[in-house]
Amino acid sequence: MAQSTAVKPDTGTPRSADDTEQGRTTIASSVVQKVAGIAAREISGVHAVGGGVSRAFGAIRERIPGAGTASTAGVAVEVGEKQAAVDLDIIVEYGASIVDLAKAVRRNVIGQVERMTGLEVIEVNIAVNDIHLPEDDDESESGTGSRVE
Repeated sequence: MAQSTAVKPDTGTPRSADDTEQGRTTIASSVVQKVAGIAAREISGVHAVGGGVSRAFGAIRERIPGAGTASTAGVAVEVGEKQAAVDLDIIVEYGASIVDLAKAVRRNVIGQVERMTGLEVIEVNIAVNDIHLPEDDDESESGTGSRVE
């Protein structure tokens, strides 16, 4: 019979990444989440990680002392004993090839998570929620939103 490779559901407790005669190393799911988020942002063409709602909550969370950063907004992980699965919500820059960008993000996330944690990444699911347009920056810089001066 084939052995199942399913990831155990994340309970928020640290998982064992290394168990040797000298001791055990455990890695919290929040660490995997943060590594994946940073790795996704490293790719040129990714404007932001997270959808509108998760970015809004992240901005609020940044203002609360001791609440942490928004580096995990838009990143969900499931961590098992030896494997991890990652779900990302991203916003891409207009003009970027979404297919090529997703491949690059997936490759970087898998590489960084596996290199840093020793966990096997079995999947990275990417949801592109929006496209960032250059004029979006221009409108937010003007601040008034008025069409006339």
